[in-house]
Amino acid sequence: MTVALAAAALVLVVFGTGAGDDHKGDYKVRAIFSNAFTVIAGEDVKISGVKVGTISDLEVTKDNKAAVVLSITEPGFKDFRKDATCTIRPQSLIGERYVECTPTQPKAQGDPQAPKLEEIKDGDGKGQFLLPDSQTIKPVDIDLVGNIMRLPYRQRLSIIINELGTGLAANGGALREAIKEANPALEQTDKVLAILADQNETLADLAKNGDEVLRPLARDKEKVADFIDKADKTAVASAERRSDIEASLEKFPAFLKELTPTMERLGGLADEMTPVLNDLNSAAPQINQFIKQLGPFSAAGTPALKSLGDTADVGDQALIKAKPIVTDLGTFATQAKPLTKNLNSLLTSLKTTGGIERLMDFLYFSAASTNGYDSLGHYLRAIFVVTNCTTYVIVRSPGCSANFEKPATGDAAVARASSKKTPTVESVNQEIADGRSPFLARQDAVAAGLDPALLDGDAENSSSDSKSTKKSDSKSSSKSSSGSAGASAPISLPTSVFPGQPATSSSPSGSGSGSTTTATPQAPAPAQTTSTETTTSTTTSTTQSSSTAPSSGTTTDPAAASTLLDYLLGG
Repeated sequence: MTVALAAAALVLVVFGTGAGDDHKGDYKVRAIFSNAFTVIAGEDVKISGVKVGTISDLEVTKDNKAAVVLSITEPGFKDFRKDATCTIRPQSLIGERYVECTPTQPKAQGDPQAPKLEEIKDGDGKGQFLLPDSQTIKPVDIDLVGNIMRLPYRQRLSIIINELGTGLAANGGALREAIKEANPALEQTDKVLAILADQNETLADLAKNGDEVLRPLARDKEKVADFIDKADKTAVASAERRSDIEASLEKFPAFLKELTPTMERLGGLADEMTPVLNDLNSAAPQINQFIKQLGPFSAAGTPALKSLGDTADVGDQALIKAKPIVTDLGTFATQAKPLTKNLNSLLTSLKTTGGIERLMDFLYFSAASTNGYDSLGHYLRAIFVVTNCTTYVIVRSPGCSANFEKPATGDAAVARASSKKTPTVESVNQEIADGRSPFLARQDAVAAGLDPALLDGDAENSSSDSKSTKKSDSKSSSKSSSGSAGASAPISLPTSVFPGQPATSSSPSGSGSGSTTTATPQAPAPAQTTSTETTTSTTTSTTQSSSTAPSSGTTTDPAAASTLLDYLLGG
């Protein structure tokens, strides 16, 4: 009851006197203890059972005392006075500790408050508030008290008590100080025993649960003993490499810091992979079936792989023999590199500028501009200009710059004249019968020295013979013309084929039959000669009878202009 009233009074004094948070950030108290056994950094600092901070650091002073730095983080408790006290207390039965502090002692109403703790200006603990060892208490732990009853400690205690009289002779003052120092320890021992008495059920459960935990260990004590043995060896090995372990532990925080982003990305990857894995799980039966079927496929492929090995043996020799060719190809490729670069530039230029398309256009339009098409088919548009220099002549023609051989004289002329053979009319007719163009055959004969008059007379005779022959055969030919008129009739060419020639004349027949006469252009005849041209008249009758008769031709000037088609059809 007294303790509760004192704690309540302390809280009222602290809050009633305006003990507040006059310090921004952590408020650190440097408490000096004679002994800080089992105290570690990070344990709690409490005021009236409420956590107000933690132990931030432990140091050893120059006079071999423990300096415990208390970091007060809760606002309202950052105002320790010089009459403040701190005590190290047990946190639990496993050896944990905490520091219980009283910022100031309770005062009667109206009494002045104790002054604030002094701040350390320099040296160890600069900026902290010093709480001397006269204001701190380190009680004796209960386990140390219990050790008195164990052997050999109780025997040693008997010796101590027996020798106490001798040891304390003439040391009454020192004994008084010892008892005075033991008084707080005994007081704390009473408090600890009271707490244990209140927690007797918890201690009973601890003993019961400890028995349950120890029972499996007792059953496997050999394994436990082996574990302890292995742990001892591990500890020895760790002790031998403790410097390396310490270095690894020092690097471990930095490693964790660098590992954090990687783990975050790995977490994101895991989130993104979840749908893929779900789909893969759905496809697992098909994949299993595929793997099962892959076995027979692999077995069937084994002979092929074996034969592939035989092929590789043969191909090895082929590759060896092909090495010179490959070398030559490499040399050729190296030497052809400039050519291929230029070719690449050319083809690239043709591609980008449309050169290939323009060439195709040129060929297309050139063909279209030089070719025509009529009812008979395609024909070539060309003009052959006929002048005095384009026909065969045997004498020099004025205005023609053609070069003639110089007249031979003497024996050379006689030999040349004797070596030439003048063609005859019979030889010309034989060439025509063999299929040569009559016009060209006669032109060559005149150029070789045949008299043109002989050719004209032969042409008139052959014309009259042809007329009589055709009249005598008209009856027999009329019978067969009904079935073959289309095949034996000459082709009737349109007048447009022969530019500069008379138009085609046609006369209707009163009996239902008509005749169409197409004038065939006359080819240029040799100079100073008259060539008889033959005009073919084609007559088609509805009575299935047809006959052809020559018509008188017209003589054209050899110097007159004509077309190439006129020249080809003139013979």
